[in-house]
Amino acid sequence: MTAAALATASPAAAKTLGFGHAPEHERHHFVVAMPRAQSADIMIYEVFERDLVGPELIAANLRCKLDRGRWLKIVDALEEELNRRLRAAGMKPSRFKVGDNPLARLLGKELVLLAWAIEDADPALIPNAIQNWRGLAMEERWWLYTMTAAQTGHYSKSNVGWRKAVRYALTENPVVAATVPLTSAEHRRRERLPERETRSQGALFRGMSDPQAPLVGAPGIWDER
Repeated sequence: MTAAALATASPAAAKTLGFGHAPEHERHHFVVAMPRAQSADIMIYEVFERDLVGPELIAANLRCKLDRGRWLKIVDALEEELNRRLRAAGMKPSRFKVGDNPLARLLGKELVLLAWAIEDADPALIPNAIQNWRGLAMEERWWLYTMTAAQTGHYSKSNVGWRKAVRYALTENPVVAATVPLTSAEHRRRERLPERETRSQGALFRGMSDPQAPLVGAPGIWDER
């Protein structure tokens, strides 16, 4: 497909994987790897080349590791927000499943920003992080991700510099306190555990934009307009 054809292609007609990743439109994307084992960490990668896999990907592009408990507290909010954006762009929604879950580049940046905010946070503050993350415009999320990744993007640099600042900004910014029930993802996990045991025994940065704009086609998914 030519560049001109890609620029005018309908997002609804594009072949996408996971949350809006269209391989023909952009190589640069993100992947959320969900192991089948319930005790295993969730791994989030930023992928620049289609064929970069294995140890090289982990060494260079692993952005965040989340324990399963923290992931279950944010996955419902993530699916709701990402799918809202995909539907608005005329694209099919998705769900996070066991295995590799690709995301369009811009959506991946927003997901990682929330993951960074909670990776070392008190779990009791995660609802604050979700509310404050929801309150940011998408352009603000992109800008915060870009600034943070430039200095402390690798997963091993948690709790340093911008990563620490993101955590404080999203978890400790005042919000209305509330009793937070279990998320549906947490309920589903609790329902599955007995079966498994039986079988086996703020608007601060408005106007900031991402400097690497892909082809036109899906505002807020592949491009910033």
